[in-house]
Amino acid sequence: MTEERRELLQVLNPATEELVATVPAATPADVDAAVARAGAAQRGWAAAAPADRARLLRRFAAVVDDHIEELARLEVTEAGHTIGNARWEAGNVRDLLDFAAGGVERLNGRQIPVAGGLDITILEPLGVVGVIAPWNFPMPIAAWATAPALAAGNAVILKPAETTPLTALRLAELALEAGLPEGLFQVLPGTGPVAGNALVEHPGIAKIVFTGSTRVGKSIMAKCAGQVKRVTLELGGKSPNIVFADADLEAAAAAAPMSFLDNSGQDCCARTRILVQRSAYDRFLELLAPAIEEIVVGDPTDERTQMGPLISRAQLDRVRSYVTDDLEGIRGKAPEGPGFWFPPTVLTGVAENAPCAVEEIFGPVAVVLPFEDEADAIRLANATEYGLSGSIWTRDVGRALRASRAVRAGNLSVNSHSSVRYWTPFGGYQQSGLGRELGPDALTAFTETKNVFLSTEA
Repeated sequence: MTEERRELLQVLNPATEELVATVPAATPADVDAAVARAGAAQRGWAAAAPADRARLLRRFAAVVDDHIEELARLEVTEAGHTIGNARWEAGNVRDLLDFAAGGVERLNGRQIPVAGGLDITILEPLGVVGVIAPWNFPMPIAAWATAPALAAGNAVILKPAETTPLTALRLAELALEAGLPEGLFQVLPGTGPVAGNALVEHPGIAKIVFTGSTRVGKSIMAKCAGQVKRVTLELGGKSPNIVFADADLEAAAAAAPMSFLDNSGQDCCARTRILVQRSAYDRFLELLAPAIEEIVVGDPTDERTQMGPLISRAQLDRVRSYVTDDLEGIRGKAPEGPGFWFPPTVLTGVAENAPCAVEEIFGPVAVVLPFEDEADAIRLANATEYGLSGSIWTRDVGRALRASRAVRAGNLSVNSHSSVRYWTPFGGYQQSGLGRELGPDALTAFTETKNVFLSTEA
């Protein structure tokens, strides 16, 4: 029997285009072996006392904390994130592990009143969970699923994105250093069509958690349907930033740039559709222009840098395809030479149904569209197939509440652009996904509910 062909993943530094690592890609045989190891480890993990599982997860968090700077530097190298963002991301992994550890001993069932006996529910782990993580936030999004899945008594096999496997591999090493059982948390770098597909279709995987494009998410969902396999999907977004005329325009304009430029716009929650009430439109643009032009784009290792490069040449080409020379707008500055650089860009005067206004670009590009009144703002905000996030800027509390109820999105902020906290739920409407991650119910998403009736009748 011939050995399966093994690809090599090339990891490039997005800021310099230099090759920084070559990583062997997993094959279907590797997935088979990993699932077998995970299944054996999971049985022992699920049988361990909850306090012992919680203690090991806290130890894992402590080990991650000891390596924050190392993990951050690795993220800068493979993903091009600014050093400040990368430190936050590594710290978020630590915090997610700590938060999940606190839920291990609180994963309670219920006692339900019934006649003739006692009825209780028990929350049991699913088994082996497959996590397919994206390249835009390699560490935290992987931990969104990994931490609660482990806390609930499952084993986890993580497939990182092809371009960003290094931090995931290091986290797996740190898990072993912390004392987690061998095989409980494994990382399998590989391509989507090979390793990812093998993970999705493997009968030993009880659930798939995927973050990525809507197109790929639909394909994964269809493949899981054949086995009635559970899925959580966090997919695309084209989030609105609604600015009413009564808002603090100075604050709204000052906050707008990083609402879509953070991580170079490679963020499903990016507020790339800036909707401004017509009576405030001109003034808002006057305030926005200098804020965009002053964004510091450059070396991700420089503490002063606010925006780094895009992840790859392919992503750079995709972003360029949306910003044609005939489009008007505001453009910032970006370095020239090696690296996948694109300047901060705000497009104006575009039709509300133009591709740049309705499609997810996943780069540092936003459009500004005027609206007439509250009803028109809601119409525009909902004129997309997505529904992940969004912001509402107004001084009117009643309007803020009405708009929050009317906008079809899973995560909204008023006078803020905050979307994600590990202790609050996160997920999308419509084509933005299925299910919820994070928050107080994160662990239950990785459990089965078993109902037990105990008869007390003689």
